[in-house]
Amino acid sequence: MPLTVHIVFLVYAGVLGASVGSFMNVCLGRLPRGESLVRPRSKCPGCGGPIAWYDNVPLLSWILLRGRCRQCRQPISIQYPAVELVTAAMWVGMAMQYGPTWRSLQGSILFSLLLTISLIDARHYLIPDALSLGGLGAGLALALLPGPPSILTSLTGAALGFGVLLAVGVLGEWVFKKPAMGGGDIKMMAMVGAFLGPAGAMLTIFLGALAGTIVFAPLSIKTKKEVPFGVFLGLGAAIAFLFGEALVDWYSSTVFGTV
Repeated sequence: MPLTVHIVFLVYAGVLGASVGSFMNVCLGRLPRGESLVRPRSKCPGCGGPIAWYDNVPLLSWILLRGRCRQCRQPISIQYPAVELVTAAMWVGMAMQYGPTWRSLQGSILFSLLLTISLIDARHYLIPDALSLGGLGAGLALALLPGPPSILTSLTGAALGFGVLLAVGVLGEWVFKKPAMGGGDIKMMAMVGAFLGPAGAMLTIFLGALAGTIVFAPLSIKTKKEVPFGVFLGLGAAIAFLFGEALVDWYSSTVFGTV
């Protein structure tokens, strides 16, 4: 690809990513409250005044307004540009890694979903169906495009991710006599399986459980707080997408290569 075309492609990916990040901010604010993503139009969280389109341009508007509402001059949370910037960086990173391929689009959409789900779950211990089931549909639709995973692999991954986490939840509830797995986590794994296939789904569950055990389990035992498992599943899914094949190859060569 010529350098000029490559630069234009990366800029386009960044602009598109920032726009997706802006929509993610809407999801972060509205989905936990059960509000529509379409209506009413965006408004200032301070004064409640409607935000004009020219004050809603990703990243640029926040910078030009110096992080304050045009009407009431109240500060606007740094969350808004931060999410837009991180999402833009993710989309540019995927574009750099995979080029103008369907894999780049697949990874960009998956990582955007994972970030949104993780932020909501960390704050509200909730994974909205609009994200998990909507993401499941997106994963299956992307599987119809050229390249991996195939639609059969995607369907198998979704079923396996859902089934394994459901079984873990049922078994955990039987052992501990209380709910051990949230329904949102189970549906999230169906979404992850649709993007990553069965091997990626299993790797995600393993990595998520490992991270949750190391990072949060000791704290939850002391404080009796619920574990936002979706955060760790999101981390596991991101690692599985980027390094899944390498990890599986390493494990196979380490375990079976010595037999």
